[in-house]
Amino acid sequence: MFFVSDILKKSPDTYNSPLQEMVYESLTKLQISFERVNSDEAISMEDCIEINQKLDMKMVKTLFLCNSKKTKFYLFITTADKPFKSKDFSNALDISRVSFAPADLMESILGVKVGAATVFGVLMDKENLVQVVFDKDVLLEEWYGCSDGTTTGYMKVKTKLIVNNFLTYAKYIPTVIEM
Repeated sequence: MFFVSDILKKSPDTYNSPLQEMVYESLTKLQISFERVNSDEAISMEDCIEINQKLDMKMVKTLFLCNSKKTKFYLFITTADKPFKSKDFSNALDISRVSFAPADLMESILGVKVGAATVFGVLMDKENLVQVVFDKDVLLEEWYGCSDGTTTGYMKVKTKLIVNNFLTYAKYIPTVIEM
């Protein structure tokens, strides 16, 4: 059985990564409230079903993409139920075809491993290499469910606070597309 803790409303006592610590420090500084859970390692969207039920929200799907030369990077945030089609994404942004960025680049740029991609990864993007792209359907949801930068910590935050407060603080202006 997949373990999901009771709901917690404060930062962890210890952190599993530099990014995870930055996430909670940023939310505290911005006075953004959250609910969170600890869980068994969740890698796929299927693993997130019980997390969604516990936090009463829908987890977003966050994909780290790049062009073929690995010189342009995109953090694409969409709904969990939508299949990703590279052609549709590329057409929506009027760019050449993208693919999934290699795991080592995701780790070096965003500070996360596979399964933990999160909007909060922009805190680690010191060179401002990443363009944040939202599927407009994500913005229609009241709650934003995502990883805290680990594969064992997940949280629920008001979507408008992620887009308007957190991304402004992190100095990112997201692009919104329809998929």
